[in-house]
Amino acid sequence: MNRHLSYLLVGIVFMMGGCTMAPKYNRPGLPVPGSWPQSAAAKPGAPEAPAAEEIAWREFFTDPHLQSVIELAIANNRDLRIAALNVQKAQALYGIQRSELYPGVGVQADGQKYRLPEQMAVEGAAEIIEQYSVNFGTASWELDFFGRIRSLKKKALNQYFATDQARLAAQISLVAAVAQSYLNLAADRENLELAQATLETQRTSYNLILGSRDAGIASDLDLRQAQSLVDAARVDAARYTGLVALDENALDLLVGAPVPLDMLPQGLSEVEELKDMSAGLSSEVLLRRPDIMAAEYQLRGANANIGAARAAFFPRISLTAGIGTMSPELSGLFESGTHTWSFAPQIVAPLFAGGSLRANLNVSKVDRDIAVARYEKAIQTAFREVSDALVLRATLVDQQDAQQSLVTALDESYRLSEARYKAGLDGYLGVLVTQRSLNAAEQGLVATRLARQANEVALYKVLGGGV
Repeated sequence: MNRHLSYLLVGIVFMMGGCTMAPKYNRPGLPVPGSWPQSAAAKPGAPEAPAAEEIAWREFFTDPHLQSVIELAIANNRDLRIAALNVQKAQALYGIQRSELYPGVGVQADGQKYRLPEQMAVEGAAEIIEQYSVNFGTASWELDFFGRIRSLKKKALNQYFATDQARLAAQISLVAAVAQSYLNLAADRENLELAQATLETQRTSYNLILGSRDAGIASDLDLRQAQSLVDAARVDAARYTGLVALDENALDLLVGAPVPLDMLPQGLSEVEELKDMSAGLSSEVLLRRPDIMAAEYQLRGANANIGAARAAFFPRISLTAGIGTMSPELSGLFESGTHTWSFAPQIVAPLFAGGSLRANLNVSKVDRDIAVARYEKAIQTAFREVSDALVLRATLVDQQDAQQSLVTALDESYRLSEARYKAGLDGYLGVLVTQRSLNAAEQGLVATRLARQANEVALYKVLGGGV
């Protein structure tokens, strides 16, 4: 009995202090360098841009049509809807776990009527016994002296926070995916328009050469070379027609509904430029990414679960208490002299569990170590993603400038070679070569512009841009 009283006194101290047996949480150190690689650093003298988390997606994606498509996706995307419902579920589970800290109060009414046989009756005659009662109180309320329930509540709370951060991460990923799909569609539509314009130009040239050949001025070789340009343009037009259809299907799936035609882009050049943003100087910015915050909340929850596993070694103290009324007649339940009460404390202390309590504690510690490893891996992955995006951003602008210069030079070469052919100075082979080079360079320019904007979208995502 003295041992139980000592347990009770120790438990009261824990309960009054609101303590648990969970180990003190310490955030693990960053498993990555404190700053970005030198190749990913901003160029000296570059204008200062706001941090990614300070920019809402409406400020970053400035194109009004793209904004409308993103809003439609946020409202209709099923994956995001599932993520939001998971948050509601985690919130409800936390409410269930938290409710165990408080007593459940209820009302119970019962009655019984039975025959007492002669041999059991006091006077040797059979009796009819009636008994009715109404009780108001609580049953089996566990006093959380050792913090078991509070540790489980803390675990559920961190699970809720982690789920909410996962929803934010899902929304950022959705916004980035919609923007990327929108830009892909814009680029393929521009390539399709370029292929169709080239096809019309080549058909016109073919008809002119056909007339010249019939007049004896051009040769059959010139005609066949012109035909090859027409066929190449037809191939490009058919290919990009298919790609545009695939891009539209992909965008519809992300949005979760057919995208109205007036929201679709006509070409990449018509999409407004994305807003500049900064990755900051320190890699600690990664700690604000929703997926990393979710991993840390999971780690906190695993840490709290150790407290619940430790508390299982100590006695559980529960109370059952109530007040009510009892009467041998139903009509007399609430008359004077029928009041009753009950108070039944219970202490259950583990003596032998076959090692299951120790094994459960070891499992909770291993779960915590796994959560640490996942948290650190999430940071390392994020560091790699940001570093890659920053390195590409530093080079894609130069690539686009060089590609634009190449298109300008080839366009001039095509004009000069065509003029020399018409003047009879050169054969049509020179026109053929420069035309093909120009088409490839123009498609390369569209691809480079798409890569630069896609890199900005990726950087917005991997830096945990604002929602």
